[in-house]
Amino acid sequence: MKKFKFDLTHKSSNTNARCGIIQTPHGIVETPIFMPVGTLATVKFLSPEEIKEIGSGIILSNTYHLWLRPGADIVEKAGGVQKFMNYNGPMLTDSGGFQVFSLSKHRKIEEEGVTFRSHLNGDKLFLSPEKSIQLQNQIGADIIMSFDECIPYPAEYKYAKNSVERTIRWAKRGKDAHKRDDQALFGIVQGGEYEDLREHCAKSLVEMDFDGYSIGGTSVGEDKETMYKMIDLSIKHLPENKPRYLMGVGAVNDLLEGVERGVDMFDCVLPTRIARHGTLMTSNGRINIKKAIYKEDFSPLDEKCDCYTCRNFTKAYLNHLFRSNEGLGDRLCSIHNLRYLLNLMEGIRKSIKEDRFKEFKQEIYETLKFDERGF
Repeated sequence: MKKFKFDLTHKSSNTNARCGIIQTPHGIVETPIFMPVGTLATVKFLSPEEIKEIGSGIILSNTYHLWLRPGADIVEKAGGVQKFMNYNGPMLTDSGGFQVFSLSKHRKIEEEGVTFRSHLNGDKLFLSPEKSIQLQNQIGADIIMSFDECIPYPAEYKYAKNSVERTIRWAKRGKDAHKRDDQALFGIVQGGEYEDLREHCAKSLVEMDFDGYSIGGTSVGEDKETMYKMIDLSIKHLPENKPRYLMGVGAVNDLLEGVERGVDMFDCVLPTRIARHGTLMTSNGRINIKKAIYKEDFSPLDEKCDCYTCRNFTKAYLNHLFRSNEGLGDRLCSIHNLRYLLNLMEGIRKSIKEDRFKEFKQEIYETLKFDERGF
């Protein structure tokens, strides 16, 4: 019997924002939720205990990377990805499709699957819908993804149409290959910016009755307006009683815009990636802690943040760590950026339950004064 369940609990009266509860074998997840990315069964610089402390409901690992290192068979022998990394909480894996299409310069797409070269050593590899599902069954996350073709932006209509048809066929093959009833399987809606292709892909996947649905093909170079259009074109054809997941999105304004459109789940490497370069998300906007103005600033990083970093260290100390190339700086800033986004999602959920999401969103926009990147 499946251990995955989604219940819709609250809906905004003047937007499509909503709250829900996802039940998984490793715990309950409240939505909308941002998922920290743990590419190789580790969220960079954070221990499992710290991931829990910052309030993470669920984290993501990458099938492609775990397949290459240490190998899905090793993760399976360890008892699954949670036991392997000693993380007692819900986890999700992607299909490996995005990495195949983004990391491999030389690939050959055929109906059976994709032949490509490893980005590590150049070994020739092959990934099919069945292979992707098999790897994810071995890795053992609570939620897994269908293998799809992630098309570039922009893409010609004919290319996008052929790709969508292939993605639909691959989704069916992956669903047929899925062997574990304790893992939820999501279908991925593709179709670029083309309305009829998004509709066709979404409706075809809904007919197959997946446990949830992802919106793919975003964050691949398109402008914000186009990304929001892709979300709108996809979501209106997805069922209300299943979770919706926008892949690869983590900028603050994108989270707010996605929630307003009815998205439940998000993930992105953004918060930890920019943290390692000294860029920090705060309640007053984005700052670069490496700047000289912080050298003698003995105030907390963000007085409104309750994370370990903000409770214990000053801007001056963080500035010192980066100027000294000390790894603790990466660690403390990663903790803060992740907590900032998870705290934002907590505020979003609270505002939806109080039916004031639109006001909450406007307050954030007015406070942060976003630039085009929307941090």
